[in-house]
Amino acid sequence: MAITKETKIEKIEVVGEHKLVQVATDTVIKEDGTEISRSRHRHVKHPDDDISSEDAEVQAVCNAVWTDDVKAAYKTFKDNQTL
Repeated sequence: MAITKETKIEKIEVVGEHKLVQVATDTVIKEDGTEISRSRHRHVKHPDDDISSEDAEVQAVCNAVWTDDVKAAYKTFKDNQTL
């Protein structure tokens, strides 16, 4: 009886005015090749986040959509927030 665990990115979405990148990662547990469990983790990356530890596919999406204009607009948005 072989049990394996696989983690894979299931979805990458770009949402909203500031091009936030939502990442859905599934962890799949299989027994003898048959899936017996699946769980999903989601996280969001913002234009001012460090993405160096993200999967290459996530980095590519972030780098494609986070233009200098998007980053500047996000910075302005954050600077104008009141606490």
